[in-house]
Amino acid sequence: MEGFLNSLKALSSAEDFLHHFGVPFDPKVVYVNRLHILKRFYQYLRQEEGLAALDEVAMFRRYRELLQRSYLDFVRSTPAQEKVFKVFQEAGGTRTVSLDSLRGSLATARR
Repeated sequence: MEGFLNSLKALSSAEDFLHHFGVPFDPKVVYVNRLHILKRFYQYLRQEEGLAALDEVAMFRRYRELLQRSYLDFVRSTPAQEKVFKVFQEAGGTRTVSLDSLRGSLATARR
């Protein structure tokens, strides 16, 4: 299992992970959603029980399935709908700023 985990340390981008696990992908989807895909993959891994008990082949297969599932989430949906990051979770992805706070920050910036 240590060989498997060491091979993951060399991966840095969504494309690296998708290539490593042999998951077919559309570069246009990954270009727009790369951080969302990796975050969702991490979330799925955290929810998964019994990974440590698997041998390397079974672990590779399970990681591949979870990565493919993460990728497909964003083929079928959008980041705003999936709400992976906090900004999308708070207030349905919208934030409001009062005019008074904007005026106050502008007054401070002018000084």
